[in-house]
Amino acid sequence: MKINFDDLIKDALELKATYAAMADTSKIKFHEDYRKACERNVCRKYDTNWMGPPAVGPINELMDKVKKYKQGILIQTAHKLSSSFDYKGMISAGKEHNEIFGKIFDHVKNKYKFENVLALKAGCCDICERCTYLDGEKCRFPDKALSSVEAYGIDVMALEKSAGIPYYNGPNTISYVGLILFNE
Repeated sequence: MKINFDDLIKDALELKATYAAMADTSKIKFHEDYRKACERNVCRKYDTNWMGPPAVGPINELMDKVKKYKQGILIQTAHKLSSSFDYKGMISAGKEHNEIFGKIFDHVKNKYKFENVLALKAGCCDICERCTYLDGEKCRFPDKALSSVEAYGIDVMALEKSAGIPYYNGPNTISYVGLILFNE
């Protein structure tokens, strides 16, 4: 099926993405520093989740996995905060972003019937309240669990710039991204 990229972007915007643009995977820049932030436990999720480091796999393998795709759609949601220290607002915005991203991902899978797709979200997988990784058991939802763009070492700022999406959306805002990679 030939994909009309304008329609794909329009669909994402209608599903409440603030911005959406096509991303050429040959322009994706990787930096191990993003992965190292995971290893320094910046998000407080390191070694607690199947979709985060180290369980998700070595960064070189993840980068190779991304490079197998030709293009994708990058989506961003921007959210107003009451102040730059509005932690509750940030958490709420992250949940809202992941709901929007999930709807867009489901729509893309159902409409375009890609045989192989890789979706990367903002932050670590949060489907289960307690990941089975902590108990040494297999993932309960391997077809739904998603890793993050950071775990894959993707330079989000450079990716947004190459796609024409602003990284900064003004004072007292927070923005989250998601990336859905596919081959036509």
